[in-house]
Amino acid sequence: MKDETSHIQPIADPARRAVPVLTATQGMMPNALAEHFDTTRQAVSKHIKVPAAYELLTQNNAGREIH
Repeated sequence: MKDETSHIQPIADPARRAVPVLTATQGMMPNALAEHFDTTRQAVSKHIKVPAAYELLTQNNAGREIH
């Protein structure tokens, strides 16, 4: 049986909760988001996938950048 809180775990990380807040007023590229955390652009890109999966934000790809 799956843990009843398993759907909460992906958004339990503070960085994942902060991404939709930071991008609420203006779009930000992963590099700009990474400046707000002690992490890499690649890690931020992974954190973006979770709120996007829950439709808390949308992504617009332009080449290698996500806006």
